[in-house]
Amino acid sequence: MSAISPRPAAVTPAPPASRTEAFQAQLSALYAHSQGSDHLFASPLGPFYSGGRHAWLPRFVFFGPYASDESWRLAFLSGFDHRDLRAAQALLRLVGRLAENAEDGHGLNLSFFPLVDAAGHFLGVPPRMLAATHWTRSAAPEIGLLEKDARLRGYHGFIRIELALADDDMMTILVREPSGILQAPDVELISSEDTDPFPVRFERPAAGAAVTGGPLTVADDLPFRPFELTLRIPPAWPDEIHDEAVSVILTRFILRYCALQAYGQHL
Repeated sequence: MSAISPRPAAVTPAPPASRTEAFQAQLSALYAHSQGSDHLFASPLGPFYSGGRHAWLPRFVFFGPYASDESWRLAFLSGFDHRDLRAAQALLRLVGRLAENAEDGHGLNLSFFPLVDAAGHFLGVPPRMLAATHWTRSAAPEIGLLEKDARLRGYHGFIRIELALADDDMMTILVREPSGILQAPDVELISSEDTDPFPVRFERPAAGAAVTGGPLTVADDLPFRPFELTLRIPPAWPDEIHDEAVSVILTRFILRYCALQAYGQHL
């Protein structure tokens, strides 16, 4: 795996009205589905205010069968720029499928934030590079809500879906692992088997590299150091490949993490 080299993200045009409407329909349908689900709950954060108006940060919480207060907790985040809603839509589809197949998240406590740039989408606030912002220094109200939620929930890991560079022709997966179980022999957070058949480049931070943005900027204040897994999808990928990649890779990751939790409980 190569070391991470910071580079600017691709410039993204505003989404067409049809995509915006489709996302709104997906969001509404999932809210409705959660009202009758035993495992999925809609629990938006907020409200927050901008320009005299208010909005909510969408959040869905999934409790797998036999989940408990001791279950490992993961947070999935996407939609860091409201001009590209594909990742947000893909994550909503994953949440819907997980709600229909709850056993895939056996024993896990999962939180999903499909649209971090809620102010951009609902209130028309200009893009603010939310994927790279420092969680304890950001003026963005959504990041403030996420920071408070992270401190309250004490997540064991953060999974982010972002946009890759305009000229990237393969997905990039960035991995930051804490000390402990994930560095144990024969234990991997994600492997090439989980990403097949999609072209993927794995990266890790250079030794001693400082964390300058994202959820790990609050890691020192948590009871343990969480991991971070970031999927960067090439903007040129067709919608169906983008959606399938997110669904397949994250579903396999969740299944692997269930096994990892069981492994950890028997150490």
